[in-house]
Amino acid sequence: MPRELSMQPFFAQRFEKVEPSFIREILKVAANPEIISFAGGLPNPHLFPVKAIDQACQDVLREQGAAALQYAATEGFAPLRQYIADRYLARHGMQINPDNILITSGSQQALDLLGKVLIDEGQDLIIEEPGYLGAIQAFSVYQPTFKPITLEEEGLDLAALDALLASGSSAKLLYGVPNFQNPSGVSYSRANREALAERLVRHELLMVEDDPYGELRFEGEHLPPIAKLAPNNTVLLGSFSKTVVPAFRLGWMVMPEWLRKKVTIAKQATDLHSNAFSQQVLHRFLTDNSLDAHLEKIKEVYGRQRAAMEAALARHCPPGVSYTRPEGGMFLWLTLPAHISAMALFDEAIKEKVAFVPGAPFYVRPEIKNTLRLSFSCVDEATIEEGVKRLARALQRML
Repeated sequence: MPRELSMQPFFAQRFEKVEPSFIREILKVAANPEIISFAGGLPNPHLFPVKAIDQACQDVLREQGAAALQYAATEGFAPLRQYIADRYLARHGMQINPDNILITSGSQQALDLLGKVLIDEGQDLIIEEPGYLGAIQAFSVYQPTFKPITLEEEGLDLAALDALLASGSSAKLLYGVPNFQNPSGVSYSRANREALAERLVRHELLMVEDDPYGELRFEGEHLPPIAKLAPNNTVLLGSFSKTVVPAFRLGWMVMPEWLRKKVTIAKQATDLHSNAFSQQVLHRFLTDNSLDAHLEKIKEVYGRQRAAMEAALARHCPPGVSYTRPEGGMFLWLTLPAHISAMALFDEAIKEKVAFVPGAPFYVRPEIKNTLRLSFSCVDEATIEEGVKRLARALQRML
């Protein structure tokens, strides 16, 4: 009989503190068809352009044949990169060289590549609080020291950022989601963006500006990306997962010229290139159909569902509960009375057959326990009303 091995010595130390995705674990519970789920940050599958994607697949295979199935360039399908550059020019007046656009396997891969290239163990990394769980998980692999900055109604707490930078912090990287942030739904104001861009330049900071939701604005004015205000100090991330289909796992990063070569090498070492066939199919869909018309359908549905959730919360939530009012995106953020644990509320809510995501995993400081995230993207108005009623009943018991 071979000697039984102790597996612990086989694992790299950097993985000891990397936790599994809490949301993925919750989604297993929420999969029960009897449970109304506000937990998943998923796009609404009823809005996927199935027929148009089917046609695009057929067209690519018929016209390109075997060439569509071959290995491809690390940087990504050139016409798709040109499409992305043209859209930034049309929407924001940004002149972007397609050579500085790298197609990634979702924006999640972009976070991993940036971690590989830019983060040293123990180095300070500035992140929003609450912050996107996927970014916390991706960057944790590279063992930074997270430095959270509170996210306020207008955006980052700039006074707290100034204090951190004045303290001699080793930070050279700041991560944020300025449009309809995940998990809070908060957007940075124009003034906050301009002031933050000035600090990036003055302190020689690089911001990772993650923007998967920016095209999902259903009210208010579109605001300029921070990358437009400080292009040499910003990596701008985008994704087709929330606007077209998530299954293709296609995102992109717009990089300053000085960063491009290193990140491209990291991409080569990771997977050679993202799914080349999906890139061609996506580009065909985008050129044969109006993305703007498709987005209008999504925004109309999400806008109605957001309004339904806000109205239901106003009717049924007890006093002492506050929530954000996003102008786009997919999420609302609830703050409970300080003595209420959202994790404990989750257990009560499951008894009522309604699920949400407790806020604790979105913080790198675990002592904050009285917040939670609700997603309205995949639930219709009637279901939202019933789900909020159930949540309110669970909350009343705890109060």
